[in-house]
Amino acid sequence: MKTMTFTAAVAVAVSASTAFGAGHLDRTGWPESFTVGTASQGGTYFAYGSGWANLVAEELGLSGGGEVTGGPMQNMALVHTGDAAFGMTTMGPAAESLGGTNPIAPGLQMDNACAMFPMYQTPFSVTALASSGIASIADIPDGARIGFGPAGSTSDTYFPRMMEELGVNFERRNGGWSDLGGQLQDGLLDVIAFAAGVPVPAVSQLEVQTDVNIIEFTEEEQAKILNAFPVSQFNIAADTYSTLESDARSVSMWNFAIANCDLPETFVEAVVDVVMSDNDRMVNIHRAARSTLPENWDKNGVLMWHPGAAKWFKENAGADIPDNMIHGM
Repeated sequence: MKTMTFTAAVAVAVSASTAFGAGHLDRTGWPESFTVGTASQGGTYFAYGSGWANLVAEELGLSGGGEVTGGPMQNMALVHTGDAAFGMTTMGPAAESLGGTNPIAPGLQMDNACAMFPMYQTPFSVTALASSGIASIADIPDGARIGFGPAGSTSDTYFPRMMEELGVNFERRNGGWSDLGGQLQDGLLDVIAFAAGVPVPAVSQLEVQTDVNIIEFTEEEQAKILNAFPVSQFNIAADTYSTLESDARSVSMWNFAIANCDLPETFVEAVVDVVMSDNDRMVNIHRAARSTLPENWDKNGVLMWHPGAAKWFKENAGADIPDNMIHGM
């Protein structure tokens, strides 16, 4: 399976500084290069995924980088087939992929994509130009042109259903986050419905260029969505965007990094160690990584764990991962 357009992998070959990068480690079967399936440019997946890919490449002395994809659904397919070593997904698309309802390959149970490490929660948020007068979900006009992100993304999979649940009638538009931001500015869209780790780069860019409204759900709207979808309560902190004056009520879905289940155990263990052993480094890549913490291993109740990842979390985070949740055991 081929991906969409992709960025050039960032190649580095330096002396590894982590314990797992040391020369005494058995690197039998390790690839010389790797890619991480992310999503569209302008979204959090691309910034976060490219960042940790480059960090791992540097620390382990390999060639690696992030690759633009259609997001979580396509990443599950790419990692399952081995066309990408690593990727990132949300729990909803992961469950659908395991169940054979991934729209990329209907009927195929994508069970060769394994959990690697917890990333962060993806909040669902709505943005409109302040000049539009849209300041709440109820303000969205009948037939509004709403951008839901790339086709097959978490946002595109769940946000239209959420809008329908809330009684919104809309025209569905798809595209990369940066492109949709430009369309909103140009008056070609009324609203963008984002599902991405915050701050979303495209929203931060919009704030610099124009006045926007970041729309929160009412308590009643939040309750309806919580009742109907596999999400949890979430507040977008006021300091996330300059536009916000107080925390914004939202819902969210957990994201996990995934690995092809056939990758060598020592390789995946070393990758997890690079990412999880220094959270400050990850936060410098993207603020959403404040939740990329070892104790959040338990947020995965869907995917089988890669044995290398399970080993790291058991030894370093006291994770109680049962054998029946570890691939090959």
